[in-house]
Formats: sequence, C-alpha cells, structure tokens
Amino acid sequence: MSYAVQHMRESADIIAKMDVAPIEKMADLLATVKADGGRIFFLGVGGSAGNCGHAVNDFRKIVGIESYAPTDNVSELTARTNDEGWATIFVEWLKVSKLLAKDAIFIFSVGGGNLEKNISPNLVMALQYAKSVGAKIMGVVGRDGGYTAQVADACVIVPTVNPDNVTPHSEAFQAVVWHLLVSHPKLKANQTKWESAVGTASPTK
Repeated sequence: MSYAVQHMRESADIIAKMDVAPIEKMADLLATVKADGGRIFFLGVGGSAGNCGHAVNDFRKIVGIESYAPTDNVSELTARTNDEGWATIFVEWLKVSKLLAKDAIFIFSVGGGNLEKNISPNLVMALQYAKSVGAKIMGVVGRDGGYTAQVADACVIVPTVNPDNVTPHSEAFQAVVWHLLVSHPKLKANQTKWESAVGTASPTK
C-alpha cells in the first residue's frame, strides 16, 4: 500500500470516528454570537495560525461575523513576543480588544495547550482570560485536546488513528470543521462565488 493510500484511508477513518455533536453545538453557539453582535477571535500557532487567518476570511465573508486572528498582525505579534514574552501574546491582545461575554474564542491547536508541559501556554492564558469574562469557547484540537477540551463550551477532538500523523490530520480537519460551519444553514449568509457561478451557468453537454 502506498503512503498516499494509507493517508487517505486514515482520513476516511477519522471521518467515520468523529463525533459531530460538538460541531452542531458550535453552530448554535456561533449563531448566538452573530445574533448578539459578538466577535470571534481565532487563536492558533504554527500551521494552526495559518488556518486561523483563512477561517477569519470565511466567517467574515460567508457568515458575516466580525472575526479576527491576532497572528495576522505580525508587527504586534513580534513586538509582544520580543518585549513581553511568548506566553502573553494572545491574552494581552484580547485585553486591548476588550473581549466581552458576547464574543467567542475559537482555538485551532494540535495539543490544545498545557501549562505543565509548557506547550502553547499562550493559548492557556488566553482561555483563562476568556473564562473570566464569560466569552464562549470553542476548539478543534488533536489528541486529548489539552486545556482547550477541559474548558470549552464545544470542542472537536480529531480522533487519533495513527500516532505518527497526529499533527497533519489535526490541522487538516480544522479546515474540514470550519468549512462545515461556514456552510451550515444556521450560519451561512452569503453565497460563495463558485457555487453561485455554477448555479447560473448553462449545463455542459
């Protein structure tokens, strides 16, 4: 069996094992955020940070919810890292943004944050602050989900089907989940370009 076949089979296995109940709960929570005029702050590091930026685009453009990712602001991110340290980059950003109870924190992470192991302490501190102000917390994470899974109102834990591929599968399924959400009938407000173009085009023979 080629590696490509193996990887695809692992992905199919993840889909078969994934609990979708938290995703439906996320849709309900996000619908409330939108109705209340709240904002979504997407937090992640590494590849997950890239996913945050993409998700911001989709939730703003397709769903119509004001959304942000601190990691999109490289100048502030590097200034805070340099001057104050890595652990506080997100929590201080959220304080300036005046995070409110009607807002939501959405975590994309492989581990979910763990202070004891010093893994993504910036996520943990941000989540602690979010809890203190009563903001909604959601996440898509891998393995056991770490601190995110412990405190989230709704959290998808990507099933581990191969311990050697936890990171690529976790980050790939972050995209699957957020694309599901922006397509969800409870959230989708604007048609995407390709679907609208195909819908009005003449069928090809």
